[in-house]
Amino acid sequence: MPDPVLQAELDLICLSHLRWNFVFQRPQHLLTRCAKERRVYYVEEPIRDADGAPRLEIQSDSLSSVTIVVPHLTPDCARAKVLTRLMNEFLAMESIDRYVLWYYTPMALEFTAHLKPEAIVYDCMDELSGFANAPVELREREDELMQRANIVFTGGQSLFEAKRHAHSNIHAFPSSVDVDHFAEARRITSDPADQAAIPHPRLGFFGVIDERMDLELLAGVAKARPDWHLVMLGPVVKIDPSTLPSLPNIHYLGSKAYQELPHYIAGWDVALLPFARNEATRFISPTKTPEYMAAGKPVVSTSIRDVVRPYGQQGLVRIADTVDEFVAACAAALVEDPTVRVRDHDVFLRQTSWDGTWTRMRHLVDSILKGTAQPAAARAAGDS
Repeated sequence: MPDPVLQAELDLICLSHLRWNFVFQRPQHLLTRCAKERRVYYVEEPIRDADGAPRLEIQSDSLSSVTIVVPHLTPDCARAKVLTRLMNEFLAMESIDRYVLWYYTPMALEFTAHLKPEAIVYDCMDELSGFANAPVELREREDELMQRANIVFTGGQSLFEAKRHAHSNIHAFPSSVDVDHFAEARRITSDPADQAAIPHPRLGFFGVIDERMDLELLAGVAKARPDWHLVMLGPVVKIDPSTLPSLPNIHYLGSKAYQELPHYIAGWDVALLPFARNEATRFISPTKTPEYMAAGKPVVSTSIRDVVRPYGQQGLVRIADTVDEFVAACAAALVEDPTVRVRDHDVFLRQTSWDGTWTRMRHLVDSILKGTAQPAAARAAGDS
């Protein structure tokens, strides 16, 4: 008998703190695959910009078939009460009767705690309480979600180790990679127009530029080696753009679509993970680590725990924290023979894929569904 596929009659409702069209990352990889099997609804953080009555903006993403749901609230409405009403109306309008709730943000409990799903999944991809501007009640909400959830996934090994005692059914799923997509960079020979005029050597980064970025390190490397050019791709959020180091050899090219990334990486000589070591980065597991490797580039990173282990320990990524160490590591990467590195990267990458990650997650959730005699929310309430 074939394996069940997350019981195909069930819809999946995801509650997330991230905008679907912001940066293509873990939720997008997983839910795009899920949407091939069933209806998937991605409920974003509400926006207080409604001129009239509060409403839901509902649109389908044509590339993924995921339905994006954005609550629009008036500035002065009672948030929890209105969101609860909108969620109830939404389920009725879409004829959603049997479903799984998939959380990325515990804060969504304020308008979903009354629902009766078949199962509750918490995919804890980051320690959100360590991020800038985190709600003060976030830890309390997460404790509640841990009590309600049937199963918990973590976005990395260090986060798993920090949370493992908080739930009896918790599993580590570190960052994975779409190898074929990023391996295109090995074959691309032309540069995007906004990168073409930047001289080599080019050291590049893509991702969100926020409080997790080590701006002093970035500036130090650029000053130490004015002949190197640092290419920074991604949106600047939660920090004042005026605080970014402004030097002739640092180039901020803005956000790029996921489909464009291989075209930029193809023109880099070294790929960078210049993260600060602070509360916001303590448990991160950067998805871009294996993506850089799939693109065929040498990688230099600060000592982020989930990069050091396994990538640094296996000699797949150079680890450096001070400006001098980082410069030395990049210099070594620029002159190395890539043959052995690329071979070792490819051996490692054969062990992981987003397809495989989703399949393993799906089977774990199916095992919950097959053994669930009553809705998860009711069971959790009864246990409390």
